[in-house]
Amino acid sequence: MDKEEQRGLETLVAWQKAVAFTIRVHREVLPKLPPEEKYALAIQLRRAVQSVPANIAEGYGRYTFKDSSHFYYIARGSLEEVYTYLVLAHRLNYLDDALFHSLQDELRTLRHVLNGYLKFLRKQRRS
Repeated sequence: MDKEEQRGLETLVAWQKAVAFTIRVHREVLPKLPPEEKYALAIQLRRAVQSVPANIAEGYGRYTFKDSSHFYYIARGSLEEVYTYLVLAHRLNYLDDALFHSLQDELRTLRHVLNGYLKFLRKQRRS
């Protein structure tokens, strides 16, 4: 990807929000998980949350609607996987209510932005 294309990716709101959310999970959630979750919940959450911006980026780098939308749908699926792991961490009392609800709100916003971007792409494809 050349510099011009990279700048394009960095202007994509869905990618920006996904990167920010990923960093937040790394900084605020993963350190709260107990050592016994290091190779279970922690690694699954880490992989899922990293998959969201990575798949948005990969979709952005594709040239056809079919190819790009495929990766955006994978990102959306990974986001739902992240939500499930956050629910588990909360119900296992690794996350307090305030942090969980704040993350839940941010995740909902990211979901909304990603769905909006997919809708925009579908409309562009039709025109």
